[in-house]
Amino acid sequence: MPATLDDKLVVAISSRALFDLEEENQVFDAGDAQAYMQLQLERLDVPARPGIAHSMVRKLLRFNEDGVARVEVVILSRNDPVSGMRIFNSGAAQALRLERGVFTQGRAPFGYLRPLHADIFLSANAQDVHEALAAGFPAAHVMVGARPAGNGYPDELRIAFDGDAVLFSDEAEQVFQKKGLAAFQQHEKRKADEPLPAGPFKPFLEALHRLQHAGPPGLRIRTALVTARGAPAHRRAIQTLMRWNIRVDEAMFLGGLPKGEFLREFEPDFFFDDQSGHIQQAAGFVPAGHVAAGVTNAPASQATPRPRRRSNRA
Repeated sequence: MPATLDDKLVVAISSRALFDLEEENQVFDAGDAQAYMQLQLERLDVPARPGIAHSMVRKLLRFNEDGVARVEVVILSRNDPVSGMRIFNSGAAQALRLERGVFTQGRAPFGYLRPLHADIFLSANAQDVHEALAAGFPAAHVMVGARPAGNGYPDELRIAFDGDAVLFSDEAEQVFQKKGLAAFQQHEKRKADEPLPAGPFKPFLEALHRLQHAGPPGLRIRTALVTARGAPAHRRAIQTLMRWNIRVDEAMFLGGLPKGEFLREFEPDFFFDDQSGHIQQAAGFVPAGHVAAGVTNAPASQATPRPRRRSNRA
């Protein structure tokens, strides 16, 4: 029977998102690709240290521990095939079961997401993430300098999501950007019982929801919605999740408060947000990735200036 990725949660991830390769990457960024390849070859048997997304990937792969293949992690990297050997060696040294990888030697790899049927793409290359999102795949630019995940919940995968432009569309954010906070609140109050359109990460949340109900005993997934929305705009977010028949374990409606300290208490293995300011602040507390979707990530020539007041949305 031919190999297939059907019925699996497929994570496509770049080598720098999974492993700490920043020292080697400095050589590459200096413009000497040959020296970079030589350095990787010299370190072939030196395992790379865990990267920012390592905790999330390690816990996801534990859902295969009972012998049922529920999760597939595929390295999707701009690295050359020689450097790819080190990536697989590093995975083996850290007991990560990595069987598949695509190494493009500098060429944009996002096109391979489609044949992989990827549920999410994590990369340290912002342009690759932008192109993946444009192609319709959940994708995040991993902040390689973020604080690593804690170890307080070894048997629980914890994922936190922003709302607008991440789980939900940016419909409401567009109202806020154009007309301000009062108009945003009125808009959301008026449409409280009308579900928000899906955002780029709804499919990934759905995949986690399925995995939660199919996983082996002793492992669980805990999800959180962490949004700058507050009352009365909270209701539409909750109603939307109910309409989707998806449950999140925690919801934080912060009314514009900084998210970092709340995330530190939740202790996620990863946090996804569309706003670069939120991500930069959160990265001081937890592993984080920027979802470059929606109006807040539009080119400056297309964006509407943000009102000079504290936001009350995701």
